Amino acid sequence: MLRALTLGRSVQSHHHHSNLRAVASTTVPQNPLNPVSSTRALSTLSSPSSPAPSSSASELRKYLGYTALVLFSAAATYYSFPFPENAKHKKAQIFRYAPLPEDLHTVSNWSGTHEVQTRVFHQPETLEELEKVVKDAHEKKTRIRPVGSGLSPNGIGLSRAGMVNLALMDKVLEVDKEKKRVRVQAGIRVQQLVDGIKEHGITLQNFASIREQQIGGILQVGAHGTGARLPPIDEQVISMKMVTPAKGTIEVSKEKDPELFYLARCGLGGLGVVAEVTIQCVDRQELVEHTTVSTMAEIKKNHKKLLSEYKHVRYLYIPYTDAVVVVKCNPVSKWKGPPKFTPKYSSAEAIQHVRDLYRECLQKYRVVPDKSEVEMNELSFTELRDKLLALDPLDKDHVAKVNQAEAEFWKKSEGYRVGWSDEILGFDCGGQQWVSETCFQAGTLAKPSMKDLEYIEGVKQLIEKNEIPAPAPIEQRWTACTKSPMSPASSTREDDIFSWISIWYGRQIICKTFEDHDSVLRLLDQN
Repeated sequence: MLRALTLGRSVQSHHHHSNLRAVASTTVPQNPLNPVSSTRALSTLSSPSSPAPSSSASELRKYLGYTALVLFSAAATYYSFPFPENAKHKKAQIFRYAPLPEDLHTVSNWSGTHEVQTRVFHQPETLEELEKVVKDAHEKKTRIRPVGSGLSPNGIGLSRAGMVNLALMDKVLEVDKEKKRVRVQAGIRVQQLVDGIKEHGITLQNFASIREQQIGGILQVGAHGTGARLPPIDEQVISMKMVTPAKGTIEVSKEKDPELFYLARCGLGGLGVVAEVTIQCVDRQELVEHTTVSTMAEIKKNHKKLLSEYKHVRYLYIPYTDAVVVVKCNPVSKWKGPPKFTPKYSSAEAIQHVRDLYRECLQKYRVVPDKSEVEMNELSFTELRDKLLALDPLDKDHVAKVNQAEAEFWKKSEGYRVGWSDEILGFDCGGQQWVSETCFQAGTLAKPSMKDLEYIEGVKQLIEKNEIPAPAPIEQRWTACTKSPMSPASSTREDDIFSWISIWYGRQIICKTFEDHDSVLRLLDQN
């Protein structure tokens, strides 16, 4: 339209100037004796064209107005058009508002911090189907990545090129009650497995904090529980059946090929897709958990004793406070039984001050809770903590205030808890999280190096020095070593112990002093 208007304007201008030249050549008499009169005549005839500059400005304003109107109409249409529900990111990526293809899968990790979209997402139901998936990918020279429950907060299992998930291969295949061994498909979840074998009086030796992982995934990434005498979970593997691109389906064990076995059992899926696993279990047992609040000075005095005397122990540090939450577990004594203890505060009393702080902050930040949200009194402590932090995650003073409320909550929650190991060793981690974890050798059980506690002190000093809005907790656990070379706790010395330190921060929390969390980790390593 604009091009047509411009063309019309040019044609009109051409005719106008042609007429003027014609009039000038035919009506002005050439009088050599009186050149002044000729000049006056020309001046008189040229006077009608003198308003041209004003007319051009008017035309320009008109077309600029047309252009602005077109752009405004396009923007209004784009942001108000009723796009389909499956039109992703329609306002973030201009003109990319078409519905997603039917074969496009959106896959996210467990904590919701990473997601990818892919057209290749396989979920075989049998070993034969899995073998076909791997074989086809090998012949077509395409990549597929094994992915379990996506528990890793860094999204390591996600790939746009293609993924294979064994969630539909989740059966208990065989239970050997005498040897306390179980053979399962790799897609079975930890809780499913525990529920499936408890009638046989056996369970897993140790547990991570969450029980939603697939067995194949929890083994391949070298996951761990806590307990300085207990190794990471990959040490529980007796044998594995793997589907590989070049050799097809193979079975690996310490007896057949020790080197390949130790590499494969903690191999991040890089050597093949784990299809079946045989696991060494232990007798099912009840644990008594004792939670106390201590200080760093007291921890230093009792650290060796705590690691030696308790089967499971972990510390939770709370930045901007001196509080250290100590959670320790041992099997229930056959002679004494569980301890008799009456808590000083009820669960409702222990959490009440956190609810009061949340109400106070809602008024301070003028936030009106969504009516669809769960009632405040029904929120757990970790849910309340997440909501409090989300109100102002980069304000150091606000985060410190939330941390102080958490320290008070744990002081009011001191006491004992008794239950089966799979119930006690798991705990509520909260909602969406970024987690940075490191692992290093910390001496031996007989002679701890104390470097694990020095590391924590360095972390807390850096947080306070740089005024980083660091929420609680910083978690510290311990394990024995493993022979798997790919594990962070790998060692050939059987008496080595390893410290695992996890720094948690909610999805919206970032370190304002640094460009990214990797810079923080590099700084910690240097210190």
